[in-house]
Amino acid sequence: MFIDKSPDLRPPDYESSERLLAEEEGILWTEDDDSDVYISITTMFLQFTAFAVVFLLGTIFGFFWRADLDGLCGRHVSRYCEREVYQPASIKYRKAYSLQPLFPEVDAAWDSLGVNYRGIRVPAVDAEESGLETDQVRIKDRYGGGFPAEVEGFHHLHCLNVLRQSLYYNYDYYHSRGESVLGNNSYIARRRVSYCLDVIRQQLMCTVDTGVVGQVWIYPENPEPYVDFETHHKCKNFEDIRQWVERNQLPENPPWDFLVHPGPGDRIYKEMP
Repeated sequence: MFIDKSPDLRPPDYESSERLLAEEEGILWTEDDDSDVYISITTMFLQFTAFAVVFLLGTIFGFFWRADLDGLCGRHVSRYCEREVYQPASIKYRKAYSLQPLFPEVDAAWDSLGVNYRGIRVPAVDAEESGLETDQVRIKDRYGGGFPAEVEGFHHLHCLNVLRQSLYYNYDYYHSRGESVLGNNSYIARRRVSYCLDVIRQQLMCTVDTGVVGQVWIYPENPEPYVDFETHHKCKNFEDIRQWVERNQLPENPPWDFLVHPGPGDRIYKEMP
């Protein structure tokens, strides 16, 4: 019997060589449905690290974004106003604004709300974001530039005060004094009151409150349901807004040339819009 001592010329075992190569290069080798899948340990580590960093940054960003969600919402649906007025605060409202017979006291209470504040100056850089057009009334640069404007919320309060003054039990008092719009002739007074009524209607419909008002029981001896108007609301800090508007009022007696005269191409309406 002869023993074959010639060298083994068969190719090396493929699986063994691949396993050795994988161990040398730091690669995991798996077999799934007879297909070879190579996953780099370094690649897996980098992917996991990147995912962890993105997740951490997203969590931090989400926390701070949600923390100022009220301010973000307020700035999104409102026009020009500084950031400071959107800070949360506990607000209590007085009921002195509706007392009937004490006209001077009630007038003072309404006046303290800013119903007679003058307009403010909107800087030119904030005009577009505030909904102002470049051909609207402007202030001359020598007097600070920008656009004269009113904060709408205070115009709404002014109109609400006009409606209060026009109530049947208040009308004679304010008409005789001639200090409000009711001191004008009846035609102008009716126009102003009707205008203010429609302004309030539009505002209430535009910002309709979707909260609900439940009912409670009253009169223990003979219980009956009654609407509970003592509801909780999340509000803007009105006092901060009022103070800001008060500080930024336009001059009470501006110079005669305070405004820029309309130029070519500027819109000039034939009547009040």
